[in-house]
Amino acid sequence: MEIENKALIISTKKLSGVEQMALDLHLLDQTISEPEIILTLRFYHWDGDWLSIGYHQKTIPPHWEKLLDDGLIKIVRRPTGGGAVLHSKGITYALTFKKCSYKSCSYEIVNNWLIKSFKELGLNLQNGHLRKSIIRENCFGSSYISDLVDQDGYKRIGSAQYRKKGAFLQHGEIQINPPRGLWFKLFGEEAPPKINLNFTNDEIIRHLINSFLENKSNLIIENIDFKEKFNTKFL
Repeated sequence: MEIENKALIISTKKLSGVEQMALDLHLLDQTISEPEIILTLRFYHWDGDWLSIGYHQKTIPPHWEKLLDDGLIKIVRRPTGGGAVLHSKGITYALTFKKCSYKSCSYEIVNNWLIKSFKELGLNLQNGHLRKSIIRENCFGSSYISDLVDQDGYKRIGSAQYRKKGAFLQHGEIQINPPRGLWFKLFGEEAPPKINLNFTNDEIIRHLINSFLENKSNLIIENIDFKEKFNTKFL
């Protein structure tokens, strides 16, 4: 029997950082274990202000621990690499895909989709210029070729991957309106200014999904709404 190739489009959820990472890993495991699933795509919001730290970040600076103790931030570890990312008022995407579809889901292809989509919304983006990735405390403090910057040089989208058993999880954060005060307390740097697109985050997400599906006529599209919550010890 011929296997039907599916793309799962997951409904947007606002959950804690722990639950979001659990759901992403759950979808990666589904992509690995179910032959018909070629890829999954979802966008989400974080419940509260969260700092996700990359898989290879070994230590947490004392002033982050102080912000955590004071209740100003919550911290979760990502399975993907890179530096720390502040998730607040932005949009996160998570894409899982089998290795066999890497040519259609590589950093380059995904960035081309994001560049095209945001240009249609009125924001011009281009790839960063740095080629050698060095883990910094602030992921948005440097721009690599896998990242996207705006016309003023501000990094707007940072992406990172995690590979498991012939499949990939790719995370990306779209900085829309990061809180300037909290950003400075965390990183000692000025935050990227607010993007003024005259669209809500949910409208941006709908546009990104529609754009993503334009060239996916070879896949069966299935919309999934996860009702349950997820927990994980991946900390």
